[in-house]
Amino acid sequence: MKKVLLLNGPNLNLLGTREPEVYGHETLTDLVNVVTKHGAAAGIEITARQSNIEGELVDYLHEAQAWASGVVFNPGAYTHYSIALRDAISGTGLPVVEVHLSNTKAREEFRHESIVSAVCLGTIAGFGVTSYLLALDALSDHFGKHND
Repeated sequence: MKKVLLLNGPNLNLLGTREPEVYGHETLTDLVNVVTKHGAAAGIEITARQSNIEGELVDYLHEAQAWASGVVFNPGAYTHYSIALRDAISGTGLPVVEVHLSNTKAREEFRHESIVSAVCLGTIAGFGVTSYLLALDALSDHFGKHND
């Protein structure tokens, strides 16, 4: 069974209450439960982590190198300026799919650029919780093609 780190960055612990018109009404617990169920159906075990602290997210990525086959990662606001997260993604060598609940290209201009996307397999954004399921499907497809 493949193991995937589901990693969520700053403010995602506020899902369900923070700007539900943008991020939806599902809580982080709801999101984790849906992704975990979807993963189990595909033979993927999910380990979920969330932090508002950049260094903890880096640590989670480093730790995942020892046990995970890949990562579904929503870096939140760190998407736009965290060289440390970019370097951690690149440094681990793990396949990572960047994911966002909202369509970042349809929002404020400062959200249009991702500093981490260049070191990820791809980016899925704008489909709410379904973005995470699509990201997991993309990783599963990657595993099937690369036997990672």
